[in-house]
Amino acid sequence: MWVGVACAALFVHLNYLGITTASPWDPQAVKQPLSQFPGLHEPQKPVVSPEKCGVDDVYRVPCGEPGVAAAQCAALNCCFDGQQCYYGKTVTVQCTIDGQFVLVVARDTTLPRLSLDSVSLLGGSDAPCSAVDSNADFAIYQFPVTACGTRAMELGDHVVYENKMFSSYEVAVGPLGAITRDSHYELYFQCRYADTAVAALAVQLASNSPPMPVAASGPLMVELRLGSGQCVTKGCVQAQAAYTSYYTDADYPVTKVLREPVYVEVRMLGRTDPNIALILGHCWATSSPHPFSTPQWDLLVDGCPYQYDRYLTTPIPVDGSSGLQFPSHYKRFVLKMFTFVDPDSKAPWREKEEMLLQQDGSLLTNWLWCLVEKSSS
Repeated sequence: MWVGVACAALFVHLNYLGITTASPWDPQAVKQPLSQFPGLHEPQKPVVSPEKCGVDDVYRVPCGEPGVAAAQCAALNCCFDGQQCYYGKTVTVQCTIDGQFVLVVARDTTLPRLSLDSVSLLGGSDAPCSAVDSNADFAIYQFPVTACGTRAMELGDHVVYENKMFSSYEVAVGPLGAITRDSHYELYFQCRYADTAVAALAVQLASNSPPMPVAASGPLMVELRLGSGQCVTKGCVQAQAAYTSYYTDADYPVTKVLREPVYVEVRMLGRTDPNIALILGHCWATSSPHPFSTPQWDLLVDGCPYQYDRYLTTPIPVDGSSGLQFPSHYKRFVLKMFTFVDPDSKAPWREKEEMLLQQDGSLLTNWLWCLVEKSSS
């Protein structure tokens, strides 16, 4: 028998970063079409939030000239604490009047945190495209707008220079599919030069997750559901607290971050025989609501964690201490959130590029399935 529930999906958000200065520069453009840039947009005003600006003093990277005022700091898309202007927990793009890109990349740009060593530009990761400075939380890139694979074109009275930053990620390959739990980050960025102004623009394509539930029945009524409980007291064990409450139909879609724990429970319904035990044979995930479609990723095989997964699924014992009337009617396990990877390109699974740019919502869903049986003592 199989039962299923939608566990997670992909959200796509478009975020814009922009700065403007008022100093002219006369660029010598190498004119090529901007075929890779996902549409041309006008810069938007930067947004400063407490989350973005919560950088530890020891890791702060100064932004702007010494003594820069709060208004000038905000125009640079940076954070100001009353005394110091510094870069926030994001990717900040700036353009200099002498034709340089300045790209400051924060490790906290994504969840899970971005591996700064994995970042590359269109021209690669060797000098001058490598970081010119870094600390534990930030990497700083500075290079000419004509270097590192930058493409250029004339757009009205502007000369536009465009490049792309992206991160590499680890892919796990199984017999029926491939997945990743690493953050995959892409940022398209531009410098626009005109006779009277310099402007920077960045468009981020980021991926996250939501779902929708479904269940199936057979000779045994079985339900698969996701725990939503949270620890609220000191000394609480999250693996126990998670099963004190569950997501309902009204809660979906539920967003999960890559590598975030997903607490799964499979239980028998309508049975009161304490001698019956629920057994999980095989549990797996698919990218569609069809249990035997591909790609697939194994979670449990013969009741045991799939051994070729770097982040092993963890079974949680259910016994008399659980407070359940019939503990043997339940099985619980924890998996780490992931997304499927395209088998050919090895890119994280997502819809067509035009869909990414047109809608903000559920684009892709991971479905969980389990083959179950019962035994009687």
